[in-house]
Amino acid sequence: MKVSMMVQAGVALCGTLLGVGAMAADASHGKELFVACAACHTEKADAIGPNLKGVFGRKSAVLDDFRYSNPMKRANLVWDAGNLRAYLIDPQSKVKGNRMPFGGVADPAEADDLVAYLQSYK
Repeated sequence: MKVSMMVQAGVALCGTLLGVGAMAADASHGKELFVACAACHTEKADAIGPNLKGVFGRKSAVLDDFRYSNPMKRANLVWDAGNLRAYLIDPQSKVKGNRMPFGGVADPAEADDLVAYLQSYK
């Protein structure tokens, strides 16, 4: 009996250390966070930022109806989970010289939630 409990405890500890069972990103929370982003990123032609509908999987700086900065044009990124997360956390580090007036998401879990929402935002 004691051995079985020790094995279960060991499995639980290994799962915790390996991140197994860690909470998944929350797209619904990401949608709530996106409200602040929507101030600039709308579908309107005169929006301050590019439309982010369908951004997941899209190449950077490809929308014809938005004037991108030269650094963003040269970035040649595909907006996958890793690139979106890195950009949301530190836009200037990911694409030096971009024009987005945003310092980044301080909480990595919130960045994950935003990425999860953007993946579904079509």
